[in-house]
Amino acid sequence: MKSFFPLTVALLLLFLSPAIAVTLDIHDFGATGDGRTSDTAAIQKAIDACHEQGGGIVRFGQGNFVSGTILLKDNVVLRLETNTVLLGSLDIAEYRNPDPFTSGNGAVLGYCFIGAVDAKHIGIEGPGTVDGRGRELLAARPKGNNARPFLARFVRCDDVVVRDAHLTGPAAWTMHFFQSSNVMANGVKIVSLGLGNNDGMDIDSCRNVTIRKCDIDSGDDAICLKTTSSRPCAGVLVADCDLKSHWAAIKFGTESAGDFQDVTVTNCRIRDTQGGGIKLCSVDGANITHVLFSGLTMDNVTLPVFIRLGARLKTFREGESKRPVGTIRDVTVQNVTATATWPIGIVASGIPGHPVDGVTFSNLELHLPGGGTAEDAAVKLDEKEAAYPEISMFGKKFPAYGVFARHIQHLKLRDVAIHLAAADARQATVFDDATDVENGVRTISK
Repeated sequence: MKSFFPLTVALLLLFLSPAIAVTLDIHDFGATGDGRTSDTAAIQKAIDACHEQGGGIVRFGQGNFVSGTILLKDNVVLRLETNTVLLGSLDIAEYRNPDPFTSGNGAVLGYCFIGAVDAKHIGIEGPGTVDGRGRELLAARPKGNNARPFLARFVRCDDVVVRDAHLTGPAAWTMHFFQSSNVMANGVKIVSLGLGNNDGMDIDSCRNVTIRKCDIDSGDDAICLKTTSSRPCAGVLVADCDLKSHWAAIKFGTESAGDFQDVTVTNCRIRDTQGGGIKLCSVDGANITHVLFSGLTMDNVTLPVFIRLGARLKTFREGESKRPVGTIRDVTVQNVTATATWPIGIVASGIPGHPVDGVTFSNLELHLPGGGTAEDAAVKLDEKEAAYPEISMFGKKFPAYGVFARHIQHLKLRDVAIHLAAADARQATVFDDATDVENGVRTISK
């Protein structure tokens, strides 16, 4: 699989003539930085002026700058210096929704703090902090107003770099990239806790994306690939990241109206999840193919690997047509060590007539609690073909302690070692409507 490295901020500025590239300070446009006064208009004036002069850097010096929605324009980079804090306004009327859409649970989303639409060669950099103050904002908004701004949102943008920034306190997702290309997030620290749907990064119908050396502690999925449109998510590399989540660390879906192709997740450390380590879901017609997970360590996760092909078949944007049931094929999970809290290590399930096809697990070491009973061994799991895909959709009792695989073909389990903390009355593996299975699962202790 190819890895793509988009522009760094420095290279981005090489697009600009040295005579044109400018550095503008937002203080010169009337920003106060006093932590109380709204600087929205001043910041936007600085961005607009930078764009009109051919592009460059909009600089935030020391201070606490309060703002509602600000929109980046071509060739503009925001630089937050040390001791800079960009604070989200607590007036919900200061936020805009430049591109509304419907989430997997039916909510209308799209409001944002920092945004860009149809822009190119843009970025956010520097050691300063962007704090959306989401909890305070939602507490202050008028009754009946359901707007929940994302912290940063890039819609149909090209060449986007977010580097060395500290992002915290969103009212919903932290970063959302939609139908964008040539995206890099490098050295970004995200702390996104305390509210529902506090995702870390959402990569939505994008091409050529690199997420590297990021540290994410999120209340919801840490890194979520999704397709709320029919355009695919393709050419994505996630590498050398530290991920902690109150839900899942790496997730494909829930919205899956477009395909997922050529995705690599490598050399990442995952810990303390309540919703799974890896979750690979196609329920709205997506074809998921050429996916590699390699060199992962997971500590204190619930279910290490969850793969689900289903038939919810929803759409999320006006004018989009429903797709037929999708596919999951050519997926490899290798060189993984996981310590799990759930009574099973791997769940992979298609639906009748639509099997998951071509999944390889190689060199896995799973530390599992054990303790399953003979009654658990007799459990029959409902199909739930159209259900929202989550690790809890089948309940918490499984007929196997190692691998449960149903409606699947061409499954390879190679050198999969299971360590049980307690004796277990169930089998290590249960296969239901499974063909061409290579079973290399072994239990080390019991």
